[in-house]
Amino acid sequence: MTARSFLFLLGSSRADGNTEDLARLAAEQLPTGTEQRWLNLSEPALPDFEDLRHEGDGSYPAPTGHAATLLEATLGATDLVLASPLYWYAMSTSTKRYLDHWSGWMRVPGVDFRERMTGRTLWGVTSLATADRSVAEPATGTLRTIASYMRMEWGGMLLGTGNRPGDVLNDPATTAHAKHFFG
Repeated sequence: MTARSFLFLLGSSRADGNTEDLARLAAEQLPTGTEQRWLNLSEPALPDFEDLRHEGDGSYPAPTGHAATLLEATLGATDLVLASPLYWYAMSTSTKRYLDHWSGWMRVPGVDFRERMTGRTLWGVTSLATADRSVAEPATGTLRTIASYMRMEWGGMLLGTGNRPGDVLNDPATTAHAKHFFG
């Protein structure tokens, strides 16, 4: 069995917010020695994605800078955890921008991005400001559909309610779920 390697991608516009707190609580439960890498999608921010599919031969140049770091980290993980607060019923801009870049990575000659993502597991972690968990379904559905398209496993979405920093850790049901989420 291959050792698991988790990549946590933080998509919040606030450091140390509820979503990050929830992701870190869940990560603390991983078996000792499980590789974890944490990257903030806003530091530095990726440029807006430019669709070049219909220009020239449709291929994309190899990414550089932070985009190259994210591509390498993405391909190096068995488990990708997108930790994005729920903003207007969807993922944050930085999280969506990262996913948009996957479209280009699938067209970089020699990277074989989609093929290499097959079989990995995609997870989501989000916090929302309401107890009505159904409002997170658009974000959950997006990630579930991306996992299916990329032939990845869908690990699930860990949801927590919290408005002010630290609120999410005050909900016993949420913290109990976090402690078993990656199991």
